Amino acid sequence: MALAGTAGLLGLSTGRVAAEPPPETTRLRLVRNPALCVAAEYVAEELLLGEGFTEVQYIEQQTDAEKVPALVAGEVDITQVFSGPFLLRVEAGDPLVLLAGVHVGCFELFGTERVRAIRDLKGKSVAVPKLGGSQHVFLASMVAYVGLDPAKDITWVTSPPAEAIQLLADGKIDAFLGFPPQPYELREKGFGHVVVNSTLDQPWSHYFCCMMAGNRAFVRTNPVATKRALRAILKAADMCAREPERAARVLVDKGYTTRYDYALQTMTDVPYDKWREYDPEDTVRFYTLRLHESGMLKLSPQKPIAQGTDWRFLQEFKKELKG
Repeated sequence: MALAGTAGLLGLSTGRVAAEPPPETTRLRLVRNPALCVAAEYVAEELLLGEGFTEVQYIEQQTDAEKVPALVAGEVDITQVFSGPFLLRVEAGDPLVLLAGVHVGCFELFGTERVRAIRDLKGKSVAVPKLGGSQHVFLASMVAYVGLDPAKDITWVTSPPAEAIQLLADGKIDAFLGFPPQPYELREKGFGHVVVNSTLDQPWSHYFCCMMAGNRAFVRTNPVATKRALRAILKAADMCAREPERAARVLVDKGYTTRYDYALQTMTDVPYDKWREYDPEDTVRFYTLRLHESGMLKLSPQKPIAQGTDWRFLQEFKKELKG
């Protein structure tokens, strides 16, 4: 029934899906962490069972910074990653591959009254959990886009998100970039104001934030399993977009959050249906150029596309949808 639902929502024929060979492995390992914007990965659990996986494991992690090392080490098979930081790992030669975009937007930059625009960050202090992590890399790309040097013009303060939120409230830092549910907590408490909303503000709203990535060895050895896993997660992304109340209830029922209102707000705010429309290569090119401008990346756009992407599964889906 779950597989039939997958086919129906994606617009694929049930017969075509059922006619595919079974996955080479019935175990699939993904990541579980506090970020709500990666909801499609969590909502997909039942759909993954319908795709032939009998053992679906979510590896518990507390921070986004743990994701890619686990993927590199083969402790995780496939998971959502933030597009910008992923490119740094490709340049380092890590055995990773991007498979598809999942959604655009989701991160928001909050600032004090001293920060009204990205350019105002010059000479200011900005909190990030870790240098080289998602928040740091995204902010570096943003300040580079407006002509600032993230290495010289910004004072980076490393601090866990909960502490960073309090530092912002106390005026001890000037800005903080958060992923759901952090922006909702900031609004609820009245801390700071939104400087950039990547769901709404260009150019960030035109590029994927979260993308599906796999361990290269897993993808090479298990192409059918990779395709079936990716299909379940993209179907779950469609569910988040079309049935936000249902998806939010799944997150609460499975213990990913106790706040149904935060979960529903995430489902409503984040554009989960853009995987059909946007070209993931555009995202790779955009962030490669931004990170090159920031001095964090030396690669030209074509190298990470050649070395760190595999769009064949996504292309197969789109052909099947047209058929």
